[in-house]
Amino acid sequence: MHRSTRIRFSGLNLRLQNLQSASMPATTPFSERKDKAQIEESTDFTPKFDSEGLIPAMAIDATTKEPLMLAYMNAESLKLTLEIGEAVYWSRSRSEIWHKGKTSGHTQKILEIRTDCDQDALVLVVEQIGAGACHTGRDSCFYRKVEPGSPAALKFTQTALSFDPNAVYKR
Repeated sequence: MHRSTRIRFSGLNLRLQNLQSASMPATTPFSERKDKAQIEESTDFTPKFDSEGLIPAMAIDATTKEPLMLAYMNAESLKLTLEIGEAVYWSRSRSEIWHKGKTSGHTQKILEIRTDCDQDALVLVVEQIGAGACHTGRDSCFYRKVEPGSPAALKFTQTALSFDPNAVYKR
């Protein structure tokens, strides 16, 4: 059975502590990882970042529960997300902090963050502000589904655009 830890933002006071880790900022709202019992059964938030210092973060719509996008966070972007209450990711292609919606205005207000049993993946329950979450102009980055077959094929689940990406991103 998988368990999840919830972090809520209504009146949350984060206790910052100094950790001796190269992958985390000098002050972080994360507890130091100790043992399996602490990670799986305590209320300590101890995210496990991979060898590149990243953790996958799936954003889902708070109302529809539909997936919006999958991105990655490093310790700094996760800390910023907790501080400002909006999704901040790590752009692997640009190697920089990426505040979702800074360019487009299509931000993601964090309503809840969940982590899995070993705290190596996150689900962000968000209120999507603006026309859509995907840079292609759609509501979600998951606008196609895989149809089994030989070979497997993709079927569009959303064809209409929610916004004009060329106008928003000045392409």
